[in-house]
Amino acid sequence: MSLSQTLSFSPENELDNLYTLNQISVHSENWKAMLDAIIPVLRSCFIFDNLAVYLVDDEGRQLEAAFARVIGRGRSAGGEISWGEAVSGQVFNQNKAVIQKPDLQNPPAERLEMPYILGVPIQRQGKAIGALTFARFGGPDYTPENSRLASFLADLLSANLAQQTDAELRQQLENERLQAQLQDDFVSSITHELRTPLGFIKGYATTLLRTDMAWDADTQKEFLTIIEKESDRLEELIDNLLDSARLQSGAMPMAFQPVRVDVLIKDAITRSRTNQESLQIKLHIAETLPPVEGDPKRLGQVIDNLINNATKYASNAPLDITILPEEDELHLIFQDKGPGIPQHHLAHLFERFYRAPDQAINIRGTGLGLYICRQIVQQHHGKITVESKVGDGTAFHVFLPYRQKPSHPQPMMDM
Repeated sequence: MSLSQTLSFSPENELDNLYTLNQISVHSENWKAMLDAIIPVLRSCFIFDNLAVYLVDDEGRQLEAAFARVIGRGRSAGGEISWGEAVSGQVFNQNKAVIQKPDLQNPPAERLEMPYILGVPIQRQGKAIGALTFARFGGPDYTPENSRLASFLADLLSANLAQQTDAELRQQLENERLQAQLQDDFVSSITHELRTPLGFIKGYATTLLRTDMAWDADTQKEFLTIIEKESDRLEELIDNLLDSARLQSGAMPMAFQPVRVDVLIKDAITRSRTNQESLQIKLHIAETLPPVEGDPKRLGQVIDNLINNATKYASNAPLDITILPEEDELHLIFQDKGPGIPQHHLAHLFERFYRAPDQAINIRGTGLGLYICRQIVQQHHGKITVESKVGDGTAFHVFLPYRQKPSHPQPMMDM
């Protein structure tokens, strides 16, 4: 049976009608898609001009319009037509079907002022959770068949809503489980990461303090250099933790000013080569680069993180950094020639605490660097993306607007 077939009213066809509506419901992605697919099929035998769905709010007290369609007469009237708000309230409060007819003793001149409204409850476990209303202008009256078909549609809608709610709940629980797992992994990782530099600092400091040993100047300098390096590592870890918390809560202020991004990158390369002289980095810059409006300290942090990330996961591989001036933004590309990242990890790389298991082996890190990069770039109203292919390297793309623009909230209601 085709799901797009028309319906017809007769006792022998009622079962076919219900089957057709049920099949549409089963094959729809969500309840709104279901109604959009059912409306043209339903109107072949059940004439109505408006259809609206009202659902109870999260507190279970008030009805809110969640779906509305103008199908027939009154399409051009827009917001002036009746959506059956009063009837939906009666249906919800009484938990039963309600039919409202116009006053025919004093009929108005316009058909749009003569709405016949049918409302049926949307129920879950016998309790009303909303109302489904139909309106048609100028008649005729609703038949018992109309009411039965409307009630069946409300039951389909209820089942579809429950299925969608259950799916959202399962997804929420899965997300919470994954987040809890990430946090557990993070606690284990950060404990190891903190203990490692502390162990070095403690060990070499204790060695230097031994009274039964005499260390020459070169050995002392070597030990103190290790202590300084591990202290810097410890400070970096603590800074990342603090920055992550501030960015997550929105408490990190940005000091916007004109910034030469090419200068920031050159400085970052110099710092990186101080720690690793053999670092292979090529910088490709256009002749003329306009400045961007940004926080130089935080943008420098993003650049440092992306360079450090490449040196960790693509060690001994060359890194190409390209700066491309585009119409409204500056496009930065950090392209390494390392082993690449499997596709199933890419969607999670910018999540807090996330570290790709395939790459995290024997590599020190907390899974905060890329999260911090994304948060900083987003606070600059920019975007950061990644593309990678196993065996062919990884490229991070950063897009920074030249000028900061205030964001305007978008309307959330979907009718």
